[in-house]
Amino acid sequence: MSNEIFYRPKSAYVGDVIPYSEKGTSYLYFLLDERTVPKPGMPWSLVTTKDYVNLDDHGISLASGGIKSKDFNCYTGSIVKDGNGRYHVFYTGNNPYITDNTGHSFQLIMHATSDDGMQTWNRHDELSFGPGDGFEPYDWRDPFVFHDEDNDIWRMLIAARKNKGPYRRRGVTAQYVSKDLYSWQQVEPFWDPNRFLAMECPEVFFWNGWWYFFYSEFTDAFTTKYRISKKLEGPWIAPDHDTIDGRAFYAAKSTFLNGKRFFTGWISTKEGEKDDGAWQWAGTMSTLEAVQKDNGTLSFKFPDSLVNSFDKKIPFSIEPKKLNAIDSFKSAVSNVDLPNNSYTKISFEVDKGTHEFGVLLRSSQDGDSSYFIRLEPNRSRMVFDRWPRKNTGTEQWQISGDVPFYVELERPSDLSLGSHTLEIIVEDSIAVIVLDQDVTLSTRIYDKKTGRLGYFVSDGSVKLTSLEVRTRTSLNKEV
Repeated sequence: MSNEIFYRPKSAYVGDVIPYSEKGTSYLYFLLDERTVPKPGMPWSLVTTKDYVNLDDHGISLASGGIKSKDFNCYTGSIVKDGNGRYHVFYTGNNPYITDNTGHSFQLIMHATSDDGMQTWNRHDELSFGPGDGFEPYDWRDPFVFHDEDNDIWRMLIAARKNKGPYRRRGVTAQYVSKDLYSWQQVEPFWDPNRFLAMECPEVFFWNGWWYFFYSEFTDAFTTKYRISKKLEGPWIAPDHDTIDGRAFYAAKSTFLNGKRFFTGWISTKEGEKDDGAWQWAGTMSTLEAVQKDNGTLSFKFPDSLVNSFDKKIPFSIEPKKLNAIDSFKSAVSNVDLPNNSYTKISFEVDKGTHEFGVLLRSSQDGDSSYFIRLEPNRSRMVFDRWPRKNTGTEQWQISGDVPFYVELERPSDLSLGSHTLEIIVEDSIAVIVLDQDVTLSTRIYDKKTGRLGYFVSDGSVKLTSLEVRTRTSLNKEV
């Protein structure tokens, strides 16, 4: 795999990303998952970037504390800088070999500091702490620390669980406060919805008059969600479309760089590197840019720098330019394969009453075997599908036609009458799709290694108004 577009370290995988930025550079710390047995303890590794295109790999930054330490596993946290120029990292410590009489291991909030510009970290083991009153000891993680300027205090949000109540609805965002980043006091929970098993990787920030609260949950859906408010104390309102992406893109956290907000998470791998494999924890790093709307809600799209890095336009066409399928299905396919490591921009004009249309990705010459990016105006959604679907047996009724798309990859979308544009970046087993610079969908495409590009319509009419395919001549720096 090339890993030139979507970063993954050699012989390892990217877990939760902890972004921090200053002086025109984003520091993308991440949990390094080596997937070896026995597990060596999880460290934080680091890549830096100035443009989310070229990345410098700095290797391990915060090492595992060792087999006997409370932070054998260094899990997710956050980084802040105090008024004296000292950097503080707050992170989750866990050691699966240290358990209580139930056989469960504890999670703790850990603290380390740096006085040399984050080159080295000095652990403060004596400052670690576990859950306060009312919380379970086994889910106490992902500390996010930020400065509340209005009250001149530091706030720490923690992914936690209450120790009472319905088991799958105990998830709570616990809250601690501090004046100096060293001594912390428990206060009322930041958010207690009585809804989820847990809300991981919490994050709060202020942007142009709005407060934003992001979290990743795995009860209703395995995805990153957000809420908005005019006040830090809430109430926190869920937008109509409250997710960043679908099932494949998880644990996204963000930072500002040069006046723009970038969310970085990981695109999950699948077991056996097969389309039918189960989703796995960790994968490949991916970044999306958020664009703020007037009502405070957010659109998500590719970073402009990433799109502009595809600097080589290649001749590419699909004929005919219009498909009419009033009571049928029709498709048109290119006469050459879509290049790997490519950016595609394709626009359509959709006639009134059209039920379904979209793009064929890595298609066969006749369009019969393909991945489908399907847009459904009547259902106001974009979905990812494939044909043929999974076969569970040898008979015709044992084709999974009752599973009409990858159910984890359904994205609510505004598909009102008019023109719509899809942007698609493909690299090896990864495809990331952006609809109208508003809605994103990331996925894996393992089984079909190559193929052509096409478009289709079902019960309606659609016109292909523009098509552009670009690749890269080179990268300034190979990661």
